[in-house]
Amino acid sequence: MELQSVLLTTGVSVGFFKLANCGFARLYIPETAQRNKWKWRNISTSFLHSLITGIWAVLCFYVHPEMAEDLIKTHSIFSHALVCVSIGYFIYDFFDMLFNQKINQSWELLFHHMVVITCFGLSVLTCRYVGFAVVALLVEINSIFLHLRQMLRMASIAKSTVYRVNSMINLGTYVVFRINTLAWMTRWLVLNRDNVPLFSYTVGSVGMAIMTLMNIVLFCRLLRTDFLTSTREKEVKKDKDM
Repeated sequence: MELQSVLLTTGVSVGFFKLANCGFARLYIPETAQRNKWKWRNISTSFLHSLITGIWAVLCFYVHPEMAEDLIKTHSIFSHALVCVSIGYFIYDFFDMLFNQKINQSWELLFHHMVVITCFGLSVLTCRYVGFAVVALLVEINSIFLHLRQMLRMASIAKSTVYRVNSMINLGTYVVFRINTLAWMTRWLVLNRDNVPLFSYTVGSVGMAIMTLMNIVLFCRLLRTDFLTSTREKEVKKDKDM
């Protein structure tokens, strides 16, 4: 894709997710989420992005398997467009949070988005590491269930069977598509050190370190909230019944 096509695709993506967000405002919003309609719309838009890009990332390797053998130079227009679309979403979501949420509540995600936009932007502009960026987007498969979890909690369905099943799938896909994927990407970066320019290697290394730390913290929070807390509650209830 040429620079003009990259900018056009990214711009259309920003507009698409903005329209999607406005559309979610007109759809059904649970009564328990009425107090924070912005957050419900924001999470719904994030869920849509994860659904689209997660499936798209898998299709990229299915349609163009050669890309898996060379993550630096080999890619297709299909995969290049995917990274552009994702950049558009992160740009949109960055400003959506910046204008609608307090900095002390969103600084982690704002920083995360800046790192992703920088790394993905470097990839689409240089037409290198597109395959590496698509591997990173496999993480969105887990994000589908992560965002669904937030929506279920906002809808006060946190104690339902649907929520418990989603929590188990969420934790499983978290390990497979988030932790394992980041570990594999870090390993790839180290093994290909000689094939990656110093600037790109530095940006990639810093980005991976930040992502890994943030994901470990999030994993601990999920484990504590959805499993350890519920286990403790069952033990307390059992002690009371004895």
